[in-house]
Amino acid sequence: MLIELLIAILVVGVVCVAASAKVVKQYERGVVFRFGRLQERTRGPGITMIIPAVDRLQKVNLQIVTMPVPAQEGITRDNVTVRVDAVVYFRVEDAARAVVNVEDYLFAVGQVAQTSLRSIIGKSDLDDLLSNRERLNQGLELMIDSPALGWGVHIDRVEIKDVSLPESMKRSIARQAEAERERRSRVISADGEYQASRKLSDAAHVMADTPAALQLRLLETVVEVAAEKNSTLVLPFPVELLQFVDRIHQPAAEKPHTPAEEPEEPETSELTEAPELTEAERRAAELAEEPTPAPALPKQRATEEPADTGVLGTA
Repeated sequence: MLIELLIAILVVGVVCVAASAKVVKQYERGVVFRFGRLQERTRGPGITMIIPAVDRLQKVNLQIVTMPVPAQEGITRDNVTVRVDAVVYFRVEDAARAVVNVEDYLFAVGQVAQTSLRSIIGKSDLDDLLSNRERLNQGLELMIDSPALGWGVHIDRVEIKDVSLPESMKRSIARQAEAERERRSRVISADGEYQASRKLSDAAHVMADTPAALQLRLLETVVEVAAEKNSTLVLPFPVELLQFVDRIHQPAAEKPHTPAEEPEEPETSELTEAPELTEAERRAAELAEEPTPAPALPKQRATEEPADTGVLGTA
């Protein structure tokens, strides 16, 4: 009988020890409530003992939690409808406050992240959402971290993942980007033309100082064209030769007339007075030189009539 009692006591002791011994992992912290009152000491990792039926141990995970924020639809400050989703990285710093101050800190952080994201959308422009995300991420992190500090939760990082735009806005942005690239290409082309013109101007000054350089360049151009095995060879005519010919003809055109070559004044007066007489004489000469028309047609008929009569007589 005594042995059975000892065995029963031993079994009860083992059960009590098993119920009072708790294991807390390295990334966890244990919060103990004794008769519903929070104990000041938080249990660290390892084996910890509690009083069965008196103490209640609640474990809190201290690892970084990755929480995706559902896509939120809103209107930006420049009246563009967008859908934005994000991701929040946070961890628990104070296990006691995370258990006591908020019922479910995971749900609370998720709701704060959604409302903060919608607020950021309304305060930002579309260009900021597309190009200046780092500043928006910092502002969103501050908005979420402010209420989370009282819950014992620290927000490590907040990032905006994707910004969904309407199809019409995508086409508008594509046209804007195309126009911007076209502008850049035209500016670059104009700059290239400007630089090429400056270089050509410098080359023209050098060739003007040394005319032989132009001939050498002409020969190099002929060699380059002939190397391509073309059937037609375009040979440029040097402008200097035209200038040389122009300089030769210019003194001849500017040569003054000699007195012997100038017509005398009496002759010019006679020439001016004679046109009426010469015109009348010319008309008379033309009338005299007109030949009389030859009667070819009647003569031909006279020769043809005997032939016809002869034919009729024989018939």
